[in-house]
Parts: sequence; C-alpha cells; structure tokens
Amino acid sequence: MQRVRTHSVVMAGAALTAMALSLAACSSSSSTSGGGSSSSSLSGTLNASGSTFQLTFQQTAIQSFKSIQPNMTVNYGGGGSGKGRTDLASGVVQFAGSDSPIPSDETANFKGKTVLYFPVVIGPITMSYNLSGVTGLKLTAPVIADIFQAKITKWNDPAITALNPGLKLPSTPIVIARRSDSSGTTANFSQFLVEGAPGVWKLGSSSTISWPAASRGGNGNGGVAQIVKTTPGAIGYVDYSDAKASGLSYASVKNKAGNYVAPSISSATSAADNATVAPNLTFASVWTAGAQSYPVTYQSWDLVYQKQSSTNTTKMLKAYIGYLLGAGQKLLPQLNYAPLPASLDQKATAQLSKIGS
Repeated sequence: MQRVRTHSVVMAGAALTAMALSLAACSSSSSTSGGGSSSSSLSGTLNASGSTFQLTFQQTAIQSFKSIQPNMTVNYGGGGSGKGRTDLASGVVQFAGSDSPIPSDETANFKGKTVLYFPVVIGPITMSYNLSGVTGLKLTAPVIADIFQAKITKWNDPAITALNPGLKLPSTPIVIARRSDSSGTTANFSQFLVEGAPGVWKLGSSSTISWPAASRGGNGNGGVAQIVKTTPGAIGYVDYSDAKASGLSYASVKNKAGNYVAPSISSATSAADNATVAPNLTFASVWTAGAQSYPVTYQSWDLVYQKQSSTNTTKMLKAYIGYLLGAGQKLLPQLNYAPLPASLDQKATAQLSKIGS
C-alpha cells in the first residue's frame, strides 16, 4: 500500500518541489553537494529498498538530486526494513533503508562483510486512533502495551478513562492495526514497550511480532494508516509523516520524565538529542531522557557495504548519501520528518570516506 505515501509526495505541492529544486541548484553550484557528492558528472543506477518510513523523503530527495546529477538514476522501493536488509544481503540493491540495526539472527546473511550505518532521518511513531469526536487523548506505555496485547479491548476501559478524566470515551471495541511486513517501525515501537512498560509487555521486540489473532495487518506505514482511517475504534502505530498525510488523530504519550508529549518535529529532535550514539552510528531514540522528548521516536539508516564492486558505484553512493546528509536534510521538516542533530550529521558525513572499492 505504498500508494498512500506516493500520493502524499504528489500532494506536497509546487512550493515543496520548487524548494527542492532550489536546494539542488544551490548545491550544484559548489564543489560539493550535500556533504560528500562531487560536482563532476556521474552516470549509472543505484537501486535500494526497505524502510517505508524513509519512502516519502527518498522520493523527494531523488527528484531534487536529479538536478545535480542528471545522468544518475536512483530507485528506492519500500517493502519494509526487513526486505531492505534481505535485498542488500542478496546483492540486489546497493543500499538498504532500515529503521533498526541488523538483528543478530540476520548477521550471517551478510557473510562477514562490513556494513556501514548512515543515519538519515528521525521521526515520531504516532499512536493514531479513530474515535469520532475524541481529541486530546493521553496514553502511557503500560496502557498501550495492554491495548496491543488485547488485554484492554474497549475504549472506555477504566485504565484509559483514568488517564483522560476530561474525555467522554465510548464503549467502542478497540481494533488493533499493525504491520504485516517485517518492519523497523514494529521493531522500534515494540522496543519502546519493552523499555517503557517492563513486566507488562510480553511480546518482546522484533521486526515481526506474534500479534493477537483479531488484529489487522497493513503493508507499510501507509497500509496501517489506511486501516486506522477507515476503521472506527482502530488504533495503530504509524509514523508521523504518514499520520499527518492521512489526517489521523494521535495521542500524547507519557515520556520517561513523566510528561505527556505529543509527536512533533521538535519533540522527536529532543529525543534524538538525548540518545547515546555508538561508534558505528547506531543508536535508539525510544524512551530517552528529556522533559520534551517524545518517547516513541525512532531513526532510520541507509545501510551500505564498506567495500564496493566498482569505483563508479563508490562514487555514486558517496554522492547520493552525501546529498541526503547535506542539502537533503533541509527537505525533512516540510515532509514532517526531523533532521539529524548536527553533531550526528557531521559524524555520518565524515564516514562517507570509508566507502571504497
């Protein structure tokens, strides 16, 4: 159901397109474009797949990048983080979008090759819901855990009403909307529940979860957003960009500091600013410290093999990933994503030099 995301790109409007082209023009006039891409002409094709969280950003960035390197083609298909990692391990793509590091049970697929992690985008995972006339919903991690384990099954359950004394909640049955594909959004959402609701959440953290039988699965973030939008009583975990594009309502969530915080660009940035970054640039933005940090914030990387098959592929990867880390970051807020913290962006840009043939 990637059509939902594609539609959101089209509807971004002429103003965003003009901005993208303007950024591209500014970048192409300098000796480097976007922190690492050379102004010399490159020719060839890069193929990628994976994270649907990245999809709108990738489609918009590809359009803009074409003005800098008109003879380069970049193709980015969604399919979920799990598909991206599988495609990279199989050699059918040159980079993969993934919202989580390579799980231990997938490590062997990469046959000992070194994979570099380039963070490119930050964003909140919303608790989007469909309840007519209900706005300003507040939820906590333990309550969210019991909703998604089907232990809380009606919207007027005492556990929810206790958090929302000013709201008139209906007795509508809760419909769980979740991902059907292997998903980094699922991995990060479930990790939030592991950390925010210890002892309550029993389903673990992974790209795929054994959800309650009555839950409804959607392909990609757009698929889950569509289920929520068309199903009264539904609640689903949907990235902020898709939730905004679909006009969904979403809850404020109690964070580690004890504050109810709504998903936004600024609250996601606060969460990322408080994350601990490992030397390989992996980190987790869920359940971080900070009074204004949104607790279900996640991150997405582009995964690239350190050793490439050719000099031309190396140059193209450096050019495009460098663009995403440079001028591409300025596109993010208009697409309802959060840009990387400056210090992290600098580390990622410096790491481009490690890609080689």
